[in-house]
Amino acid sequence: MSSETAQRLTLRSIAAEVGVSVSTVSKVLNGRPGVGSATRDQVRRVVERHHYRRGGRLPGTTVVDLVLNEVDSLWSAEIITGVEDVLNAAGVTMTLTALHGTPTDTGKWLARPADRRADGAVLVVADLRPRQRLRLASLGLPVVLIDPAGSEDTGVPTVGTTNWAGAVAATEHLIGLGHRRIAHVAGPPGLLSSRARADGFRVAMERSGLPVPDGWTHAAVFNEAAGHAAAGRLFGTAHRPAPAVPTAVFAASDQQAFGVYRALRDRGLRVPEDVSVVGFDDVPATRWSDPGLTTVRQPLREMAATGARTLLRLIDGTATGPRRVDLATRLVVRHSTAAPGTSV
Repeated sequence: MSSETAQRLTLRSIAAEVGVSVSTVSKVLNGRPGVGSATRDQVRRVVERHHYRRGGRLPGTTVVDLVLNEVDSLWSAEIITGVEDVLNAAGVTMTLTALHGTPTDTGKWLARPADRRADGAVLVVADLRPRQRLRLASLGLPVVLIDPAGSEDTGVPTVGTTNWAGAVAATEHLIGLGHRRIAHVAGPPGLLSSRARADGFRVAMERSGLPVPDGWTHAAVFNEAAGHAAAGRLFGTAHRPAPAVPTAVFAASDQQAFGVYRALRDRGLRVPEDVSVVGFDDVPATRWSDPGLTTVRQPLREMAATGARTLLRLIDGTATGPRRVDLATRLVVRHSTAAPGTSV
């Protein structure tokens, strides 16, 4: 066999030659149990005959690709840590790919795992289009989605969180403090999590008979600058203050909430004396922000770790249980919320 042919050898081609599943080959190469001795010997003979090395790696090395839209946020850092902890403990190598949020980049990435001989992937991406799902299926690549962005029916295992319930809890917390003028800085409308949080906010307001005036809900991307801009529209400018402003803001992410903080300070308003603020995620910075941010804890590391463990079971062929897992959110009350003040 030529060296060129040997380089093209994959788990699937080894499985086809031996007449077993890809997961069986993966178990043999990674020294995991569950394969009979005769089958194990057959796989090893094929590996030795073809001098098989996945992407230049020795047999027995498992590689998982973690694919994110961006890697420059506190949210992403939590996801990376959660996946990395599980893979390190399992002796699995992790590669990291940043897509910068475009479906086109997702499509480009789909051609690369085979080149790197990745054994599986944890995807944290903007969305998977139907054509991209078909491409994944044709690759036979084990995949798990973290915090799926689009339709709930992804066709692959997913790990998410109870976004709707978390938004209800955040809004009811503000209502319970006595707030009646509550605004919402929502996330991008194309994301499943954004829609669930916005819907939870609306339901909590409707249950209490509270109106949400036009212009009091602003969709924005999940970053500090977008939160600052949205709060600027809610509270007007120093020279042209809004005629009626909220006494509380529920932001769909902590990063947005930090932007709201900055916009309020620009206008001489205090948190929480003048305006209460609630975020969503509970990234580490919420603990040392000034004031500490009341937020909905989304168990990001646990979500990532659950996704990584699920992927390893898929690679081994031992995956069982539900295709979708939603971990519970929890309201964490700190110092950014209080009863309504009298300054606005």
